Amino acid sequence: MIEDLNQLIEEAIKLELNVAKLYLRFHQRFPEDASFWWKIALEEKNHAALLKGWRQHFLHAGMFPKELTGESLETLVNMNSTLKGILRQEKEAPPSRAVAFNLALKLEESAGEVHFQNAKKKTGHLSETLKLFQSLNDADKIHADRIRSYMSKNGIAITSV
Repeated sequence: MIEDLNQLIEEAIKLELNVAKLYLRFHQRFPEDASFWWKIALEEKNHAALLKGWRQHFLHAGMFPKELTGESLETLVNMNSTLKGILRQEKEAPPSRAVAFNLALKLEESAGEVHFQNAKKKTGHLSETLKLFQSLNDADKIHADRIRSYMSKNGIAITSV
């Protein structure tokens, strides 16, 4: 059981780091949006760091909040595979600004990323570790909403990628 959860956590960490890597590329590619991409990339790296720390301190105690990893190892593995392909493609054929924002929006609304946001919004009967996670991560607003708002303010159309 712990090994299964450890695999989920490892894939969740990879997902956060892959998304951060993509956002850092957008930070370099789009100077007009550099501060936006920089901040959101750092938050993704922070998600990975939190998962690593929580795994180290809470996994073997049986206190790791499963809500932080998502429900399916297969979903996370597939998302990471997709992201690796996107990173290769981005290097070879850089996207337009609008495509970059729409891609980020799609990623943030994907099953792989939604788990982290849902854990932050969860209410009701919560484990002490999930309550602690929420309080530590409270300032980190929902990325999809922030991307959508930034796009609207900057006249970037929302399309399907």
